Amino acid sequence: MAQHKSALKRIRSNETKRLANRYVHKSTRNAIRVLRTTTDKKEASEMLPKVCSMLDKLAKRNVIHKNKAANLKSSLTVHVSKL
Repeated sequence: MAQHKSALKRIRSNETKRLANRYVHKSTRNAIRVLRTTTDKKEASEMLPKVCSMLDKLAKRNVIHKNKAANLKSSLTVHVSKL
């Protein structure tokens, strides 16, 4: 167990950030799933920028790798354009 005040604070703040990252990551995965199952082109076109923004934010926070975010955005864009 940590002894220093700063180490104890770091443990608390890391847990808070971990839970926030988990929530945002799960929300993004759900949004991707909804976008992939959408068959309406207009609705999918409206959702695409929001999902891309979510992916960019995850990459910026190092929750996912920037290349993974780029690959997901690319595949989702292809999916929407094929509708």
